[in-house]
Amino acid sequence: MNGKHVALALAVFVLGVVVGVAASAPGSKVEKGMYAGQSPKDAAAGLLAAAAKQAGKGSWENIAVGRVYYLSGDKAQGQAIFDRVFAGKVKKDDFMRLGRVYVEAKEWDKAKAAFEKALALDPKDEGNLSEVGAWYNLHGDRAKAEEYFGRAFSRKPDEVWYTVNAAGSYVGVKPQ
Repeated sequence: MNGKHVALALAVFVLGVVVGVAASAPGSKVEKGMYAGQSPKDAAAGLLAAAAKQAGKGSWENIAVGRVYYLSGDKAQGQAIFDRVFAGKVKKDDFMRLGRVYVEAKEWDKAKAAFEKALALDPKDEGNLSEVGAWYNLHGDRAKAEEYFGRAFSRKPDEVWYTVNAAGSYVGVKPQ
């Protein structure tokens, strides 16, 4: 092995150790005492503390943690997590996930704003167009829904998931 290969192997090893240590940081592993025999509120609190550490810097993961806080009634903590995620580098899918949380919380105006940001980042994403169209339809804006459906189907008229999302929205079924 030449010097470059040895240096590369050493760097990969060190990185692996660092990742392993970070993943096993105190409080990131779930232990039975965090939830067994605890009240539902205390069990959730212990598990969410671990989940927050496990999430690290992952946007999807942090949005998932924030979602549980937000939908369980601790909107301030959930929103703080969302704000932290969105203060950094975000992707269109992050806005879709945030919009879904707000839909679940029955906060259509916030959901709509998040969905529109996702579409602004990638206005040609057929999957997002069909899903957002379905949410608009479910919230009574059929004209906007059909505009988005038309854009999605003009690009992919034979995608079952887009068709199912659109169809369901006409009969009160939420997109998956």
